[in-house]
Parts: sequence; C-alpha cells; structure tokens
Amino acid sequence: MTGSTLVGAVVVGLMVGGVGRLAVPGRKAAPVWLTLALGVAAALLGAIVVGLVDRRPAASMLLPLVVQAGFAAVAVVLAVLAAGRPTAGRQASGDPAARRKEEV
Repeated sequence: MTGSTLVGAVVVGLMVGGVGRLAVPGRKAAPVWLTLALGVAAALLGAIVVGLVDRRPAASMLLPLVVQAGFAAVAVVLAVLAAGRPTAGRQASGDPAARRKEEV
C-alpha cells in the first residue's frame, strides 16, 4: 500500500463521513467525530481489500476509490442508524429519559 493510497483513503473517508451524516434523515444521535472516524476506518479497510484482491501493475485508480467510498458509506449509514435506536434494556428498565422520548 502506497502513501497516496493511504492519503486517498483518509480523504475519501472524511468526505463520505461528512456527507453520509447529512444524507441520513432525522435526528442524529451519533457524534460528528464518530461518523468521520468510521468513514476513514472503513475507507482504509476498503483500500486493504482492493490491495489484496487487485494485483494488476497498471490498475486504474477508479476501483480503489469506488470500493473505499462503498465501505465508508455502509459503515457511516449503519453507525448513524444504529446510534439513533433506543436499546432494549433502556426501554424495559422504565428509564424516565426513555419514556420522555417515547411520549414526544
């Protein structure tokens, strides 16, 4: 993995993390730093996967970018959606904060 691949993955992850946060409708329960960090981590994972699978010496730069963006988008959307869900334990315990959220 080259330095340009790492820099590209970080840039793609930050962009997808920021845009992905804006694209999911409703109240955002996940903090901004979490979506950006997950975007970068997933984009780096995508770069590693492409590096392991694609062994052509003169490969196009489009494939790694598409795979990185795909990995990052899935991770950010899952994180934002999962953070917005109340946990089963909080609902069952009779937590007053959970009851107030249900009433609203």
